[in-house]
Amino acid sequence: MVEIRWHGRGGQGAVTSVEMLALAAIEEGKYAQGFPSFGPERRGAPVAAFTRINDKQIKVRSGIYHPDVVIVLDPGLIGLVNVTDGLKPKGTLIVNTPKSPEQLRKELNYRGNIATVDATKIAKEELNVPITNTTMLGAVVRAAAPVKLKSLEVPLKERFGKLAPRNINALKRAYNELKISKAVK
Repeated sequence: MVEIRWHGRGGQGAVTSVEMLALAAIEEGKYAQGFPSFGPERRGAPVAAFTRINDKQIKVRSGIYHPDVVIVLDPGLIGLVNVTDGLKPKGTLIVNTPKSPEQLRKELNYRGNIATVDATKIAKEELNVPITNTTMLGAVVRAAAPVKLKSLEVPLKERFGKLAPRNINALKRAYNELKISKAVK
């Protein structure tokens, strides 16, 4: 089973990302759960959302406390939220930032796998808005392979209609532009 925790701010689309990833897994015949965790619901407030994907039925119904993957949509949350909290030692941290994985490793003193992509830049260029949720889906597929990239196209088309091609372009660019640094000992 792959367990993923998403960090973002209200209005950035973390919950939409969770839903799209779960639907893509179901499209592949897998089992999936996607659920948000909110504090005071307001635009701009930190939010967390969660995805579980497995080849077998998922019986656990609790929160995710030790994720395999953590995705950070807003790099401004680093320092406000302990984004590596509970992340498995061989887990992967994926951050929307123009910084290199090595720069981020030094800042966070994190020894596990780190992947970075400038999703904000991609979203602005492809979508004309700095909303990075669909862009970061491409990053998670490349770094952790919970689903195939192609499997995300159906849910994106259903959700975004005529804007789907632009979202799919952003997704593919993040997939291709992601920089990955393996864990250090």
